[in-house]
Amino acid sequence: MSISDEARAILNHNWKEAFTIPTSKLYPFQWMWDSGFVALGNRHDNVERSIEEIKSMFTGQWENGMLPHIVFHSENEDSYFPNHDFWNCHVNQGAPVSVKTSGITQPPVYGFVLESLLSSYPNHPKVINLVRECFPKVVHYHQFLYQYRDPNQEGLFFIYHPWESGRDNSPIWDEVMSNIKITKENIPPYIRKDTAISDNNHRPTQDKYDRYVFLLELGKKHQYDGIGIAQESPFLIQDCMMNAILIRSNEALIQIGEAFGIDTEELKSWQALSRSNFESKFWNEDLAHFVSYDLRNEKQMTHKEIGGYIPLFAGLASQSQALSIKSYLQSVHDRGYYLCPSFDVDSPLFDSKRYWRGPVWPQMNWMLYHGLKKYNFDKLAQIVKSDFIELVDKLGFYEYFESKKSHVEKLTTGYGGNNFSWTASTYLDFKSKI
Repeated sequence: MSISDEARAILNHNWKEAFTIPTSKLYPFQWMWDSGFVALGNRHDNVERSIEEIKSMFTGQWENGMLPHIVFHSENEDSYFPNHDFWNCHVNQGAPVSVKTSGITQPPVYGFVLESLLSSYPNHPKVINLVRECFPKVVHYHQFLYQYRDPNQEGLFFIYHPWESGRDNSPIWDEVMSNIKITKENIPPYIRKDTAISDNNHRPTQDKYDRYVFLLELGKKHQYDGIGIAQESPFLIQDCMMNAILIRSNEALIQIGEAFGIDTEELKSWQALSRSNFESKFWNEDLAHFVSYDLRNEKQMTHKEIGGYIPLFAGLASQSQALSIKSYLQSVHDRGYYLCPSFDVDSPLFDSKRYWRGPVWPQMNWMLYHGLKKYNFDKLAQIVKSDFIELVDKLGFYEYFESKKSHVEKLTTGYGGNNFSWTASTYLDFKSKI
């Protein structure tokens, strides 16, 4: 069996009638941005499955437009914490009744996912019907972000939980999270399930997890309403990557709308506001890097990390800014790292094996590859692609990978969950372009 055939077999194994789980046991439900990237990978061999994947995700959309980061299609699975009962999303009357969900969101990828499917199948009746059906749903989701998560009406939305960013335990959150005081009174008792399934040394620490639960409880307290959360949450972050992805998806929706004869004036208005404030809020001249912004404490979060490269994907960097990022990435490559480490390799906070503190992540390499191509940095883009393919060929279809080449020489596996769906999908998508 070829490695590409192995990738297809993983996606087949993780397919659960109408959606794809990221991996058995560790993540047994449907995750929002995982499914978006799975749809991108599946489009080459099974576009109808991509269509079902996206439709299934939107069964969890709330009345206010929020698209949750998990849809619990099965309520009997007990290998994951926090499960649907802990989220208790029905404290918000707009949560769906037909399925259970989480109460937070994730990177808003579905605009560019729909665009990619349509680009690959411009005359496919089922793809066209999917785009027409989901277009207003994605717009409604973006409307939620601008209405409920942008208290200053800057066109830049906030997150109130690290899980929303997709970069759960990144060092950029350390300072804000450390200011949360944990007591027996402000978090309920709970039992983690992830450390019984995956290596504890690769997962977020218990100290971090207590704070995750605290913020989850804060969400429930405010019925998951962004306006109430904005008034109280100690974790109130305008995430550079999340906003860049929103802008990229806005762009995709505007192009789709114009092609389909759909009014996009509201989208264009949001997009103009977002783009006008992006650079001033997120570019840090001293670091020559895009960074996130602590809205609660009104200051930039001055770390180099992988989210700061994603503005390339949205075309938000000036040529000089893009060249600065390219130069840094090239230096990381030249110093013996696979691209792209998820955190600054020169920082004392860098950890090449612990989740978002240093390892290489498949879906991030996908966005970075396309971002570098947008600025005609083709040679570096090819390194980003080939590094990921080399890691999979050597270590298997894991959730994420060691970034130090000297360490990879001694390894036989990647990190986190095995037989991972977005790893298989990214591999197939990259291979399709070779």
